[in-house]
Amino acid sequence: MTRTVITTGNAPSLPAPLCQGIRKGPVLQISGQLPFGPDTGGVVGTTVAEQTTQVLRNVTAVLKAAGASMEDVVMLRVYLTEPGHLAEMNEAYAAAVGEPFPARTTVYMPLPPGLLVEIDALAVLDD
Repeated sequence: MTRTVITTGNAPSLPAPLCQGIRKGPVLQISGQLPFGPDTGGVVGTTVAEQTTQVLRNVTAVLKAAGASMEDVVMLRVYLTEPGHLAEMNEAYAAAVGEPFPARTTVYMPLPPGLLVEIDALAVLDD
């Protein structure tokens, strides 16, 4: 099986040595997406809800570029800067992801200034 790099202009380029997504066989891993707008590269939103919505737009754009959708996602990992943001993030997350929800892990960690959330995704696609 070959590895296929997934790239789209509908999600921001990431300022790190990584790709937006990579697929090998039916497995698709989306790199951690941040709340950057694809057009400007700037942070979208000042609240965790606004940033979560943008991050999930970016995840969805990379999924779409790979021929996938949120229905193919089996796992989302959410990285939050503050435990107090969980309820607000959950509300925006539920609206953007929809049921049935994929499995999820939430981790609290520092992110660069102004960034409140990062999310990566693991999808399994039908061949």
